[in-house]
Amino acid sequence: MGDVMTVEQKKIHPYKFNLWLGLAGIIMMFAGLTSAYIVKRSQPGWESFTLPRIFLYSTIVMLVSSVTIQVALKAFREREMARYRLFFGITAILGIVFMIMQINGFYQFQANGMKMIGIGSNPAYSFILAIAGVHVLHVLGGLIAMLVIVSRVYGKKKRNYDSVPIEIMTTYWHFVDLLWVYLFVFFSLLH
Repeated sequence: MGDVMTVEQKKIHPYKFNLWLGLAGIIMMFAGLTSAYIVKRSQPGWESFTLPRIFLYSTIVMLVSSVTIQVALKAFREREMARYRLFFGITAILGIVFMIMQINGFYQFQANGMKMIGIGSNPAYSFILAIAGVHVLHVLGGLIAMLVIVSRVYGKKKRNYDSVPIEIMTTYWHFVDLLWVYLFVFFSLLH
């Protein structure tokens, strides 16, 4: 009987399993995109670039947001709901700040004469826009998921204290954070 309990306890929640499958797919997509970037950079017409400093600052914002979502998860598990709401909200705000900083970084590229799309654009800049843009869409997806979680937790008269959605959100958020760190280092080293 003890062995059955151990097996039952080791089962992964189906939603968590689905998340891990999705993350594996995202990893493969970004591996393909960054591999294509490496192959394309050896072709004629590729221009070198330096990432605008705002991308470093946006990386710091994402790292801080990973800390705040972890604090939110801990608070939720301890039923400190005011603290949970505060840090979950801070995480969402930091996610929005990250996206604004990314957009600003692309405007800085454009202001420096680095055309990213259309006739006369350079493939290096187009790749950065495509890869970082897809990442920003994943951050936006995370923010939408946060909104859904908050509406479910606080939109009902009867409170739902199941931590699985928060745990899934936290895992996803850490993933998009680490993904951006990878992309930032990748672009910084292979400019």
